[in-house]
Amino acid sequence: MVTTPVQSWGRVGSWPHHLAPLPHGGGKVLPALEGRTGLAFGMGRSYGDVCLNPEGLLWLTRGMDRLIHWDEAAGRLTCEAGVLLRDIQRLMVPRGWMLPVTPGTQLVTVGGAIANDVHGKNHHRFGSFGDQLISLELLRTNGTRLRCSRDEHRELFLATLGGLGLTGVVLEATLHLRRVEGPWVDAEDLPFKGLDAFFELADASEAGWEHTVAWIDCLSGADVRGIFSRGNMSPEPADAGARGQRRRSMPVTPPVSLVNRLSLKAFNTAYYALGSRRAGRRRVHFEPFFYPLDSIEHWNRMYGPAGFYQYQCVLPRAAGRQGVAELLAEIGRSGQGSFLAVLKTFGDRPPCGLLSFPRPGVTLALDFPAQGAATHALFERLDRVVMAAGGTLYPAKDGRMPRAMFEQGYPAWQSFQALRDPGIDSAFARRMMGH
Repeated sequence: MVTTPVQSWGRVGSWPHHLAPLPHGGGKVLPALEGRTGLAFGMGRSYGDVCLNPEGLLWLTRGMDRLIHWDEAAGRLTCEAGVLLRDIQRLMVPRGWMLPVTPGTQLVTVGGAIANDVHGKNHHRFGSFGDQLISLELLRTNGTRLRCSRDEHRELFLATLGGLGLTGVVLEATLHLRRVEGPWVDAEDLPFKGLDAFFELADASEAGWEHTVAWIDCLSGADVRGIFSRGNMSPEPADAGARGQRRRSMPVTPPVSLVNRLSLKAFNTAYYALGSRRAGRRRVHFEPFFYPLDSIEHWNRMYGPAGFYQYQCVLPRAAGRQGVAELLAEIGRSGQGSFLAVLKTFGDRPPCGLLSFPRPGVTLALDFPAQGAATHALFERLDRVVMAAGGTLYPAKDGRMPRAMFEQGYPAWQSFQALRDPGIDSAFARRMMGH
């Protein structure tokens, strides 16, 4: 069998894989393992190694892209796992329906959204993607197909939510959708300075605003500055001029990262100034509001041939103010940083699945160019802050989390191990769970 090099979205390294496309319905059985473990692979938008299985099989799920059934009275959509969230949104929003929860990109599959239990800007209102999942059909590598829900094969259902594809291949899913009047978001941008101001805005916005998130200038020091954005779906219906994003592209990979000390400082200064001038209320199409980076194809190339890491942590709310301050201080001292530093709070909801990341607290996410030892030394310092605060990292964004940190942050991992499919593996699983 011919091997093909595959990268994750962070583009840190490339590993040989055996690729096996899955047809509609997943076929009667999975392709023969031939002594190798397999792993479902959708769009490869995970940043680290949860979507990689070096020297093993990747079952490509994009061919499983059928919409199977729509129950308008109940707002329930059944589809195959390879369907893109974008395709659901563009089909259903003009009909008055929308996915309640999506991540910062809609270019992910339904199966990937389940495997990583993705979250959006509205966790306090709708929870995570898993909270919208009614049931799924799971194919185990022994050929068994199981219909799983909170009432049927419940343990396996909860293990599959956020289970990183390790419990089987999701073939179909039935999802709750929500009603919307049109594609518009009534949004407001508010400049702020200081973490106290951020938390005051976040707390004050929860009752009246569905979507809340902040961009911060990670190099702005102790009195961190940022732009707090909040939004609600507008009651205005669609009109003939309603359209999504205009797409651009990063056509080539530059020889060095475009994210460096000089460009970072200039960008953050300009972005804060622009955001301050645009402060106030506006009406915007949902696509640029929810998925700003989807307008730039291959934006991950801007970090150059070495690629980049994303560091996304969650801290308990009680330790969040001090913990975020310590993280930003470490980042400032390092001279490394991110164009896209995102700070937001999660609602008071427990994790949806055994290995789900979203939980009560505050989450900080930053992209860092891969700069070898200096980057890893910074991450080790950040890890100490996160672990001391009782927090953890997001597996979907991770490529180097210490095993002790995973075990502390995901205490149900041993219960999860008992529910794994023995014919499925990943690079992340080998790092964190030994196989």
